[in-house]
Amino acid sequence: MFLPVLIVIASFVAMELIAWFTHKYVMHGILWSWHADHHDPAKHKKGFWEKNDRFFLVFAIPSAFFYLAGSLYPEWRLLLFVGIGISIYGLCYFLVHDVYIHRRFHWFRQLSGRYSKAILKAHGAHHAKKTKEDGESFGMLIVHPKYFRKKKPAETLKV
Repeated sequence: MFLPVLIVIASFVAMELIAWFTHKYVMHGILWSWHADHHDPAKHKKGFWEKNDRFFLVFAIPSAFFYLAGSLYPEWRLLLFVGIGISIYGLCYFLVHDVYIHRRFHWFRQLSGRYSKAILKAHGAHHAKKTKEDGESFGMLIVHPKYFRKKKPAETLKV
């Protein structure tokens, strides 16, 4: 029982690292044509769906493969738990990114916790750039410590 849970957790954590890498080097690289409408929807987006939503399928395919392989072949049973970890990450990504941050569905109200505020700041910094170059903050759940700091009031800054 311990090993399957460990595999699910490890797969979830690995997905955050894979998502960061894919976001930085694929979405802001060779597949920018799919991702551009997410950064500048007024210019590129038509209707509810974004071209960027295609990445949902890109990440769902390996998860489905692991589910199938782990379910159909007893000797590959542990792959089922990799698929589960990827699916849980996908659900968290959807809830945090599409529902909470971008408000594509109005299921949550703004949260006031330090972590949720840091996620919003980091994602806001990422979306401040409308182009694929010079981006920052490509992860979703792992947030750089600088986004947890409170901004100093302008009058207390020394020049």
